[in-house]
Amino acid sequence: MIFVSILTAILFLGGWYPPVNLPPFTWVPGTVWLIAKTAFLLFVFLWIRATFPRYRYDQIMRLGWKVFIPVTIAWIVVIGIALETPLRAVLR
Repeated sequence: MIFVSILTAILFLGGWYPPVNLPPFTWVPGTVWLIAKTAFLLFVFLWIRATFPRYRYDQIMRLGWKVFIPVTIAWIVVIGIALETPLRAVLR
């Protein structure tokens, strides 16, 4: 969880850069910002893990096969129709 938090902080939260480029924030060293962002993400991950119930493997498989795959296929069809309609107007 620590590795995922550090990776998420680097990739999505700016890593060692301050959130706002203003003088009070720029006085803090970059490693402190990275540690603070990592600690925040760890807190969020642990909070979510403690709050939501754990699912059994068969429940996750049922959710994937009966919910996520049909929704994904329907969404691919919707996006395909949405992208095809403007292309027909351009190709005419």
